[in-house]
Amino acid sequence: MKRMRPVALIVLVVLVVLVALASRAGDAHAAAEVHRLSLVLSANPTSITAGGFNDVLDLYNRRVIEPSGREGLERISSGWWFDAELRYFVRHNVTLNVGVGQIKAQTKREFLPLIQQDILIRGEVLSVPIHLGADYYLQPYNQGDFQARFFMGGGLLSLVGNKAQLQQTEVNTDPQTTLGGSFVQTATRDAPGYYLESGVHMFFASRVSAMIGAFYRDAKIRDMLDRETGVPVMVDGKPLDFDMSGIGARMSLAIGF
Repeated sequence: MKRMRPVALIVLVVLVVLVALASRAGDAHAAAEVHRLSLVLSANPTSITAGGFNDVLDLYNRRVIEPSGREGLERISSGWWFDAELRYFVRHNVTLNVGVGQIKAQTKREFLPLIQQDILIRGEVLSVPIHLGADYYLQPYNQGDFQARFFMGGGLLSLVGNKAQLQQTEVNTDPQTTLGGSFVQTATRDAPGYYLESGVHMFFASRVSAMIGAFYRDAKIRDMLDRETGVPVMVDGKPLDFDMSGIGARMSLAIGF
């Protein structure tokens, strides 16, 4: 999918960093560094269920876009979870993790009915998950200056800044080309959630280490509210629920202190 294409570039960057760290570790002839406190920066490709909001997109396609003979908006199915986390070893095999991130994805269509006329339709979802959790580390595998440790764990999420937005912008349209004029409809609400994760943490003879793994995120927002009025958003007579749950791959670099 188009939104997932950047993953190849990020994987390549991570591999280059790992090769550079391994080369540096081999030259240093020192033990792998395991820091008690680390700042972990992550760029994680993730699926997004987008339940509820995808139903809104489907409904708008059927009622407005497709009857005009145009192709409707694609469903939202994937995005990126960018995250910054502090990871602290409270014991040699247990870490306490706290961090904040952002999940964002969008789908859009642009139509040019006539010269100097433009219709841009965009659906966008956004969430700012704050997480608090812990991971358990298994016994390390050591090879010279390299150490690898499998970990697994999870924690709680506080989903703030949630936004599900459908926006249409029309420029110079007329009664024959309009799809109903310009508008912005935004639903929002905070909610709790949880996550589970596992992976491998790789340490080198450097303050920089790397993590790869996978995660599951349960992030369901019930009864969303209109951002402008604060009243519940209804779709076909039912409250709008929004599901930002998903699974994904973890790709992280950790800087030890």
